[in-house]
Amino acid sequence: MTDLARAIRERRSTRTPFDPGRRVEPAKLNELIEAARWAPTPHNMQNFVIVVVDDKRLLRTLGRIESKTSEVFIRENYEQLSFSRKELAEKKVGILGEYFPPQWRDPAKFAAAARNSPPRPLDDTIDGSPLVMLVLYDRTKRAPASKGDFLGILGLGCVMENIWLAATSLGLGLQVMSVFGGDPVEERVKRVLGVPRNMRIAYALRLGYPMRKLKNYPRIRRDTKTLAYHNGYGTGHQGDL
Repeated sequence: MTDLARAIRERRSTRTPFDPGRRVEPAKLNELIEAARWAPTPHNMQNFVIVVVDDKRLLRTLGRIESKTSEVFIRENYEQLSFSRKELAEKKVGILGEYFPPQWRDPAKFAAAARNSPPRPLDDTIDGSPLVMLVLYDRTKRAPASKGDFLGILGLGCVMENIWLAATSLGLGLQVMSVFGGDPVEERVKRVLGVPRNMRIAYALRLGYPMRKLKNYPRIRRDTKTLAYHNGYGTGHQGDL
């Protein structure tokens, strides 16, 4: 297996506290930024800016910003859940319900769960990370002839993947924090960091070294024959994968 193939298979969301006293080394940070710099973007428009936050005071300030979980998130998250490892192994897509509060697993309680869910500080999500990386994009620009800037958003995804694979190869944990780009959190974060009005937060990444061994979370993927067809839709893939 090549180093690239190994990084692709070992890449994962690190949902565990990071050691706040162990900083991401400057050399490794530079490698992450270089990985992002060489990400493919539509028409080479390089439609992103990275803001690295590793100042403890700023991290504490960001950590005090509160967010509230919406009913839409709880309801649509439910659609991706399996309620046993056996069910997940059979479906081969989605995530385990055991990682979410019980009230999020009952369709009859979605509205009440959202209504009764207290606001949570971003510190709960940052969870000790000594470094947060925000990826921004200019909402006044878009890829040519791309409705809704679909191609531009794809480029931001490529930036994420490059950073993630580089972090994995460097032994760093990473978790995507989409909450940074949601209302009203985004505007509060932008004020703290002095981000111009025309810039949007695509996502934020928490990076660091896990304080404990990761749980034995099942790594589930669809079979090749269900996602790859050969010379026509539904004809099956004849390779050795």
